[in-house]
Amino acid sequence: MVQTPRPAARFLEMALLFNFVIHAVAMASMGLLLLPGTPGGNAADLARRAGYVAQHPWLWRVGWFPWQMTALADLLLGIALLVTPWIPRWPARIAALLTLAAIVPDQSGQFLWVTHGVHLAQEAVRTRDFSGYAHFEAAVFQAVAAWGCLGYLAGAIGWTWCFAAAGTWSRLLTWLSVATWGVFGVSTICIFLPPAHRPAGFVAAGGNAVGFILLQLWLLLVLEQVLRRARPDSAYGAWKPWRAPGKSPSGRCSALIANSRFARRIGELFPPPALRSDIRDVVYINYLVASERLEKFVPAGLELQRLGPNGRYAMFSILTYRHGHFGPRILGAFRRCTLSPVQSNWRLYVTDPRTGHAGVYFLTTAISSSVYALAGRLLSEGVPMHRLKSGHACRTAAGEFEIAIDPGAGSAPDLRASLHLSTGEPALPAAFRECFANYREFLAHCVPQDRALAPQPWYARTARQEITLGIPLEACVPLQGTVESKAAAEITGGVEPVCFTIPSVTFRFDREYLE
Repeated sequence: MVQTPRPAARFLEMALLFNFVIHAVAMASMGLLLLPGTPGGNAADLARRAGYVAQHPWLWRVGWFPWQMTALADLLLGIALLVTPWIPRWPARIAALLTLAAIVPDQSGQFLWVTHGVHLAQEAVRTRDFSGYAHFEAAVFQAVAAWGCLGYLAGAIGWTWCFAAAGTWSRLLTWLSVATWGVFGVSTICIFLPPAHRPAGFVAAGGNAVGFILLQLWLLLVLEQVLRRARPDSAYGAWKPWRAPGKSPSGRCSALIANSRFARRIGELFPPPALRSDIRDVVYINYLVASERLEKFVPAGLELQRLGPNGRYAMFSILTYRHGHFGPRILGAFRRCTLSPVQSNWRLYVTDPRTGHAGVYFLTTAISSSVYALAGRLLSEGVPMHRLKSGHACRTAAGEFEIAIDPGAGSAPDLRASLHLSTGEPALPAAFRECFANYREFLAHCVPQDRALAPQPWYARTARQEITLGIPLEACVPLQGTVESKAAAEITGGVEPVCFTIPSVTFRFDREYLE
């Protein structure tokens, strides 16, 4: 069960994410701005390094700024470990102290290099006497690249201890930790060796470059584990594990991305775009099910809309249709270049008790395009999208509706339906008659549900998606026929559905609110 989050848990997530982002920026800064002026970089002799620092003082200062931010990020991570309740106390304290100890020589050395060091380099270039700068460079490089790195290495081992002791860990992280801290350790030892036994500067520099790449992977995998504590797998909804329909390399790659909490967390940084699709021949398949049976599918934070005497029933619906050029509204006429995949939405009717908003909660959604499936899954909390092996939804010349939703070996649901138009107003089954006075009242409950709700307990909020359909009840045409679905039977217990179709719908997704 997902627990209500504490601010400290979110602080740890943010500290890890900040660490990952700022280290990437710092690595780029090293390659673009700092290498010409650092030992082991692309300037082998002292005069060229001093000349670069002297001639480009502000590039030199700007280049070091991201590395100063990495020190802040490391400090924030140490504090986050201290205040996170599920991190053991003693490992957190030791890791924080080691990180703080590393910051002192590293940041003092960087500060001197971008202030006094610039003036020394300029004086050395002016007088052509580089002895003073050589002595300064050796001392400050020792502080930053040797003592600072040694301290950070000890702190990183402390971080490893914290996450492993808390059980937020994996076997892959164990091997990666050995490799990452080992590479950093060897690179740091090289700097401490006597000059006669010290390898060329590019050896330590190259080792550090490899080490920082491994560190990025380490931070990503640790953040993935931390995010999974608040976002565990579920049988339905946003965190139902994705399985590709087949075993191709692209399928395995898409599953890795779709199941990644880190990828989903990055997706949260981008608001979902306003969308439009000109849909034709939507088929509604509606089940009235004992509310006790559906209650277990409703996540914490939402309440089932109960129907009938004593709230005995609740409704579960499947909507299947083919999109009409589904894409961002901002594309305008160019939206005609977008695809028209088949989609199937499986939903419950719910209410958010905090806000009073009524809407639908998607147990699952599936679509016949990998691009749309991944985009929906990563960018929208309320759309638990899965990939169909194939999707077929069409109206024949004789007016019959054929639906074939095939998940293959994947995690999408299955559905086959053969339906035809019904003459006159159909008679409702007994359970429906207990809840609705007539067929129109049933439609009035089922159709105008233009809002999707998805709780986010790790943020103590609900994502609310406003969708405009504007379907008049008179446009709903009854259907009769056969419906087969193992996935639906597991949810409904095998009760008979009531079906209808809507010839055309202009779908508009307006925006997502977080409340």
